[in-house]
Amino acid sequence: MVKAEKPVVRLSDLELKQTAKGRDYASASARIGSALGLTRLGAGYAEVPPGKTFCPFHVHHEIDEMFVVLAGEGEYRFGDQRFKVAAGDVLGAPVGGQELAHQLWNIGTEPLKYLMISSKSDVDICEYPDTGKFAASSTRGVRGGQRQFNHIGRSEQNLDYFDGDVSAKGTGEL
Repeated sequence: MVKAEKPVVRLSDLELKQTAKGRDYASASARIGSALGLTRLGAGYAEVPPGKTFCPFHVHHEIDEMFVVLAGEGEYRFGDQRFKVAAGDVLGAPVGGQELAHQLWNIGTEPLKYLMISSKSDVDICEYPDTGKFAASSTRGVRGGQRQFNHIGRSEQNLDYFDGDVSAKGTGEL
C-alpha cells in the first residue's frame, strides 16, 4: 500500500520537471497522483509554453485519460477533428483505436496549464498514428512503479510468431 505524503497537494508548491525535445515538444510537469497515495488513478499537472505540445499524437489501449484546462488556450486534436479549448474545458481521451488518438497544443500566448487524470493499468499498448510507432509496457509484479518491460517499435516490423526461436531440441530447425 502506498502511503500519501499528505492528502492535499497545492499546485503552486509542485516541483515541476522541465522537458523539451525538438521544435514542438516542451513542458513543465509533475506527477501528483502518487503524492496523494492514489493507486488506481493517475494524476498530473502540466504547463506547456505557447506553440508547443506535451506529447505526440497517441492513443492508449488500456488507459482512459481526461484533461482539465485550468488556464490558457489550446487546440485539442482528437482523431480527425480539432477543437479549440480554454480554461474550464474538460477533454476526454477514451481507450480505443487510432480514431481516438489525441494531442493537446498550446495555441495561445500564455502557458497552457492543465490537469491530466487517468485510469491506471499494469499493462498498456500505446499507438502513435502519425509515425506508425507503438509502445508496449508492463509494470505487473513490479513495486515502486519501475517498468518491468517497455518497448517502442514500428508496426511494419511485424515478425513471424516463431522468428528466431529454436526447436525444443535446440537445433535451430523447427
